[in-house]
Amino acid sequence: MKDGTPAPQRKHAAAAAFQFLSRFPVKMQIDFVPPLLRESVVFYPLVGAAIGLCVWLAGALSGAVLPAFPAAVLTLTLWVWLTGGLHLDGWMDTADGLLSYRTRERMLEIMKDSRVGAMGVIACVLLLMMKAALIADFIARGHWVYGALLILPMIWSRWFMVYAMSAWPNAREDDGLAVLFKGLGERKEVQRARSSAVGLTLIAGAITFAAVWLFKPDMGIADAMVSGLGTLPWWLYPVTAVIILPVACYYIGRFVAARISERLGGLTGDTYGAMNELLEAALLTVLSALQGLFWL
Repeated sequence: MKDGTPAPQRKHAAAAAFQFLSRFPVKMQIDFVPPLLRESVVFYPLVGAAIGLCVWLAGALSGAVLPAFPAAVLTLTLWVWLTGGLHLDGWMDTADGLLSYRTRERMLEIMKDSRVGAMGVIACVLLLMMKAALIADFIARGHWVYGALLILPMIWSRWFMVYAMSAWPNAREDDGLAVLFKGLGERKEVQRARSSAVGLTLIAGAITFAAVWLFKPDMGIADAMVSGLGTLPWWLYPVTAVIILPVACYYIGRFVAARISERLGGLTGDTYGAMNELLEAALLTVLSALQGLFWL
């Protein structure tokens, strides 16, 4: 292989990533030891792309036969099922801890508790409502030939988890899930994960261009986009999204991770999942805002 990793090892690392982050039926016996888990992060953006592809197709199909909001709820249900609720669990635990406004030690104890508190439930409901509303907005606009762009939030949110593992210390030192990924900052996995995310982003952009060319949507959209900025070429929307979303992910993620790390003295496995959920919603919001900018 070009990166020097033997093919069997890469195969096990990819399987570990899919088994750990999703419910895709990957039938392989995996020993989740720290070296394999660290190698598997290279494939996190690929897992995100696979989930995003399923979400796109589900939204397109359900939106063709149902009103926008019911279709969005069904699509979101599939989305949550594909992740096994793993990141939602981290989102709720993080909300319970950080919104308790206790001492650092007490917040970490609350986050480790398997029970979900009021703040976690409230945060979960609000997040799912936001995601459902954003998906419904995309379905209602009927721009599903551009739907491959929905893959991008899933790709880059998972890349940021990898980056966060390397850039911030473990809040629990030698305890918790995050310790299994210790050492990423000294390895090449982060750079390889970024290269994977960039490659998948370019593929998503290419799929979008191919879909517009093949399915030829409303000529008022395909030939020109009439917006507050005037008449714009149709290709400007996907190009802008491909450029802006990774940048938005990086800066939003860094801001949030730094604030969490400041309060907890580092990050935990729960906060990685919480940031994934937050970034997915934030990047979907950016996509929706871009649609509003280009199509009035």
